[in-house]
Amino acid sequence: MTPSQQIDQLIAGLTDWRGELLSQIRECFLKADKAVSEEWKWKGSPTWEKNGILAVANAHKEKVKVTFSHGAKLDDPDKLFNAGLNGNQWRAIDLLSGDKVNKPALIKLIQRAIAYNEQK
Repeated sequence: MTPSQQIDQLIAGLTDWRGELLSQIRECFLKADKAVSEEWKWKGSPTWEKNGILAVANAHKEKVKVTFSHGAKLDDPDKLFNAGLNGNQWRAIDLLSGDKVNKPALIKLIQRAIAYNEQK
């Protein structure tokens, strides 16, 4: 099974709000740059990569978490990052039931992550 098929299966198995949020997050990664690839790592985590890992997503019981590998190095004018703010590398976005994905802002953040990976 390909990583994309595994992500499809994960989303299909999340029949509550988490599946919808994860689907929207995935859509943003794939729209940000056509060369972004989907991977399946760490025994069940969707990841998106271009010139290295951009981010990993996990559906927890109470939230969907998107963790950017080099989030501390990225400008975040839309204030999407709301978790892991004290670290010197990772930054995360925690989405709870009822939260909306700010798709335009997330796409811009993903594009900043791509630009960072290209420069490092």
